[in-house]
Amino acid sequence: MTERIHLRAGGVSLVLDASDRKLPAVLHWGADLGELDAEGLSSLAAATAPVVVPSSPDAPVRVSLVPEASTGYTGRPGLTGSRGGRDWSPRWVVVAVERSGDVVTYRAKDDACGLGLVIEVELTPQGLVRTRASVTNTGADDYRVDELLVVFPVPRRAREVLDLAGAWGSERHPQRTPWVIGQHRREGRAGRTGFDAPTVLHVGVPGFGFRSGEVWGVHVAWSGNHVHTAERTASGVQVLGGGELLLPGEGRLAPGQTYAGPWVYGSWGEGLDAVAHRFHRWLRARPTHPGVERPVTLNVWEAVHFDHSLDRLRHLADLAAQVGIERFVLDDGWFGSRRDDTRGLGDWVVSPEVWPDGLGPLVDHVRGLGMQFGLWVEPEMVNMDSDVARAHPDWVMQPGHGRLPVEARHQQVLNLTIPEAYEHVRDQLLAVLRDHDIAYLKWDHNRDLVDAGGPDGASAVHEQTLAAYRLMDELRAAQQGLEIESCSSGGGRIDLEVLQRTDRVWTSDVIDPHERQRMLRWTGQLLPPDLLGSHIASGQSQTTGRVHDLTFRASTAVFGHLGVEWDLAEASASELAELGVWIAWWKDARSTLLAGDLVRVDSPDADVWVHGVVTPQRGIFSIGSGASGPVSNLGDVVLPGLVADAVWDVRPVIPAAPPLLFGLPAWFGGVRLTGRVLAEVGLRFPVMPPDQVLLVEAVRVG
Repeated sequence: MTERIHLRAGGVSLVLDASDRKLPAVLHWGADLGELDAEGLSSLAAATAPVVVPSSPDAPVRVSLVPEASTGYTGRPGLTGSRGGRDWSPRWVVVAVERSGDVVTYRAKDDACGLGLVIEVELTPQGLVRTRASVTNTGADDYRVDELLVVFPVPRRAREVLDLAGAWGSERHPQRTPWVIGQHRREGRAGRTGFDAPTVLHVGVPGFGFRSGEVWGVHVAWSGNHVHTAERTASGVQVLGGGELLLPGEGRLAPGQTYAGPWVYGSWGEGLDAVAHRFHRWLRARPTHPGVERPVTLNVWEAVHFDHSLDRLRHLADLAAQVGIERFVLDDGWFGSRRDDTRGLGDWVVSPEVWPDGLGPLVDHVRGLGMQFGLWVEPEMVNMDSDVARAHPDWVMQPGHGRLPVEARHQQVLNLTIPEAYEHVRDQLLAVLRDHDIAYLKWDHNRDLVDAGGPDGASAVHEQTLAAYRLMDELRAAQQGLEIESCSSGGGRIDLEVLQRTDRVWTSDVIDPHERQRMLRWTGQLLPPDLLGSHIASGQSQTTGRVHDLTFRASTAVFGHLGVEWDLAEASASELAELGVWIAWWKDARSTLLAGDLVRVDSPDADVWVHGVVTPQRGIFSIGSGASGPVSNLGDVVLPGLVADAVWDVRPVIPAAPPLLFGLPAWFGGVRLTGRVLAEVGLRFPVMPPDQVLLVEAVRVG
């Protein structure tokens, strides 16, 4: 049996030690250590071996990927559970180690406790670590798993925590805290990933930023209830990890049954950008990842809301085609009795009241203009005022005792763990897909899973999450080429597991570009721009009331999968022409914007935004101001990430109307500098009033 394994990829080393048939411990996770033979690995194990500390167990306490109380570890154990109060502290023995390339599987058991454990570890070519654990009940009676976590040890120099928080319409706020003794534990109990999800939980050397400072980050790839944790013990042990948050009864295992935890992803790098790049490159390397020729999308919600009219929608489609839009999406209100948000949800049949001739006339018109057609759906939800709820009230998730959960947005959750309810939704949606040329589904999820029980009242968030995955998989299998957007009241379901069956996320229901500057910047810590729905808003935001010019709205939105969320019928001829210019520019630039590396610049001023996307041949940067500062201009702004020794032609990008600027610098006519000079010295920028953005392009010339 191989005791020590050294995985190397993408500038990262992961050294695993399962000596003496113990669960694998991590001897190193971080910078590539180079070639290490068996003797070198043995020396590394000796160099990093834990020591006995006063008033502690007489043998050194060893912390594995699934920490064990039986070793004397007094931090949170990896497995929390019991068999009626017994078998709660297994002492695992590794019985097999299997390796296939950079994937290692450890199989362990504790016969006395009647349990088996499997730990899978992978180091991807991008240097991203993936691991998950599964526990099997090999005993004669039921076993209850309360929690199963996997954790990575990180060195003592990591002393600062960074994760994200937020609420509806205000997603992805960064928050930093010192890493003190105890647990920094973030729980998601919304039954979906959540607006307040940490997204990636980081720890790093104090003061780490986008471009510097060693950082370790973890992400739990699960769309239901979840846990992210960073724990520091008095003995100096520091671990970072997570898993699923199981509700009572969800981890109950009959003899022979297995509970598999979610994948937990770990990313290490020098600076937050390096951590993000590993996620981005892994996602982009998938065979199913969408290409860079992503269609510009118009969603008509803010134009028509529930007021569906064939003539009005045809006119919007004509205007969309005129400005270069490539995908037209019909939002909520096309089905059942859904004339407002209080009824009809769950009846996935085209409304004969609103669409007496069906959706065909609109679909045909859109397709005839050369655009794809997309449709809004919310398959996991139901209004009690609907045909399906009246016929099958027992299909609604509830905690038992005849009590429905509190309503949210006038709706409840349809229990997809009931086969008949699942088949109802699946078959109705398949019929709509079969009868129409639909290329895209905007898949919404507009409420938390509160008191979400199954037919017997038992907790069912875990099974509901798996059922939602299965439904997405079935629809995609039935409709070749179908794209799905993960939308959940905006950015409430953004995680790497839902992204295995969806093609982009809706970053937020708020399209105000001032708010979107932050949202795009920090959602990009997990997802690349090509997966972020990023739309040009109407002049006055329907959610915040702010008014912005088209230049600011467009120059913000272009750093993602571009779309439009604006009533084009209310736009003037000059606005439509200007919008068309922006769309044409984005189409020309999307091979860079949707394939390059994200770069972000730390600024001492929170309301100065500097970010960009770079490839070996081209870089596009955004320099913006969100508020008036105490000094008169932005000063010298660095533009990092370009090939250092190459020469770059640098110019402002002003596709249409220019931003409001004062005191134009000399380089506006074009300047040639090396990537090293741009990264270390930068360019002097003019005075910018609040909510203005200037785009800058760098093209390699030598």
